[in-house]
Amino acid sequence: MGGMGGMGGLMAQAQKMQQKLAKVQEELKAMEFTGEAASGAVKATITGGHECRRIEIDPKVVDPEDIEMLEDLIVLAINNAEAVCREKSEAAMRQAVPLPPGMKLPF
Repeated sequence: MGGMGGMGGLMAQAQKMQQKLAKVQEELKAMEFTGEAASGAVKATITGGHECRRIEIDPKVVDPEDIEMLEDLIVLAINNAEAVCREKSEAAMRQAVPLPPGMKLPF
């Protein structure tokens, strides 16, 4: 019967870990991440909650004859911001809850 205490301890630890992760996720939602395309000529800023906050476009990349290129640059900048967000989020999660090497977080 002595094994039950260990199980309860594990459950409490898991709950603590989940609370820690939830807190980190809340903090990340409020943070902003910026991605860019064309060496910073187009910048996109998103939140950790994947909400686009801002798009900045350097006038020199605005070519009325080639709107398609500008659209592509905006998409690239947003995707880059998403990648930055994902990378920083994973790093923050790993810092909050250290996992054994090779173990992935469930998200």
